[in-house]
Amino acid sequence: MFKEFQIFTIKKIETPKFVMSPVELKEYVDFEVKRAYFITKPVAQTGAHCHKIEEEFFILVQGSCTAVIDRGQGLEEIAMNGPTSAMYVPAFVWHHFKDFSPDAILLALSSTNYSPDRSDYVEDYEEFKKASPYYAAD
Repeated sequence: MFKEFQIFTIKKIETPKFVMSPVELKEYVDFEVKRAYFITKPVAQTGAHCHKIEEEFFILVQGSCTAVIDRGQGLEEIAMNGPTSAMYVPAFVWHHFKDFSPDAILLALSSTNYSPDRSDYVEDYEEFKKASPYYAAD
């Protein structure tokens, strides 16, 4: 289904009593979610990297931040403002997040379980460009 990086706007339903943002995962990802984690109380940017296998779906639940992405077109910055900003990050897309507002909550849904050996990670930007099929196609 999706294998290209995508930006989404999550639906927002406003009622007199609350605002709800439903996320029907089948509308956004084609992988089984095996892990979810939250980034809260950020004081610095997240670690920049790509995955060789893992796919992720990020939802900015609250606050704001900037996603830094390279999908074979060089580094680009994408402003995210919760709670309707979301993005799908497939394997071999370089990414990290920065400029978090103090109240930011970033939810990540992952296609893999965490592996402490980090064998799925490429954390050197030049190595990423050599390994990425997005750059190999050039």
